[in-house]
Amino acid sequence: MINSGILNPQLLALLARVRHTNALVIADRGFPFWPQIETVDISVVDDLPTVLQLITAVRANHNFTQAFQAKEFLKHNSLATRQQFAAALKGVPIKFEPHSEFKKRIPHAIGLIRTGDTTQYANTILISG
Repeated sequence: MINSGILNPQLLALLARVRHTNALVIADRGFPFWPQIETVDISVVDDLPTVLQLITAVRANHNFTQAFQAKEFLKHNSLATRQQFAAALKGVPIKFEPHSEFKKRIPHAIGLIRTGDTTQYANTILISG
């Protein structure tokens, strides 16, 4: 029995398939459904869990070399929120691009983890190293 780290079996199965250069999407509760990629929905209620919590959890056992977020994230969130994301992604370069361009990357991802996060534009794409 697993007794530390990520416990959700669907999430573990998805993460086990993330290989070199693969993309993983961690999305908020309102992010559209993408039928062409596997989605593991772990949302419970508003802000449980959050994108930040998932970033922290998956970084514990994965090497990510690039992150993508929508430029709108910078405009719609407080300095404190932006700093929390920067801290969670410390050492991983973040590219900000228009949300319309960000969404074009989604179909190429290995999978998507949907959270209960209500932070505007918190969606993050992580590229495995």
